Amino acid sequence: MIHDLNDLPRSIISPVNAVKTGLPATLTFRLGYLGTKIADRFAERIAEHDLRPKHVGLLIVLTRDEAASQQELAAQLAVAPSLVVSLADHLERLGAIRRVRDPEDRRRQVLTLTAAGRELLAACERIAHTLDDEIAAELGAQDRQILHRALAAVAKVADLPIG
Repeated sequence: MIHDLNDLPRSIISPVNAVKTGLPATLTFRLGYLGTKIADRFAERIAEHDLRPKHVGLLIVLTRDEAASQQELAAQLAVAPSLVVSLADHLERLGAIRRVRDPEDRRRQVLTLTAAGRELLAACERIAHTLDDEIAAELGAQDRQILHRALAAVAKVADLPIG
């Protein structure tokens, strides 16, 4: 039984360029397959820092706000508050974030990014740039710009914010 793209036989998806018709030729299938594989590679590399992609997502959101409550973060990430608590617990153990009481509302606890958290995020960014270079090695600078614009256009039409 096929549960996700990783369960498909290689003959269906490889070589991708040779596929002319059918489901494997669709943009939806190709983007899904490539996204899954690239996300897996990123996850493998950030695991060296004891992180998963969801940890990185939380760190990114914390760079946008000076401080945010776990409830606010759950809403921004579109995840359950209990997941934010679990992610925050792990990041706090790593020293990447700090939980502090809101001075204006003592019942509210906010998360803030620490210097160690900024360093971790910078390491993840370096990993992502290295991976970008690897997966786009066959593309020139102009083609990379076109790819970025095309992905932004697809994301806009699909109402899926990226970046």
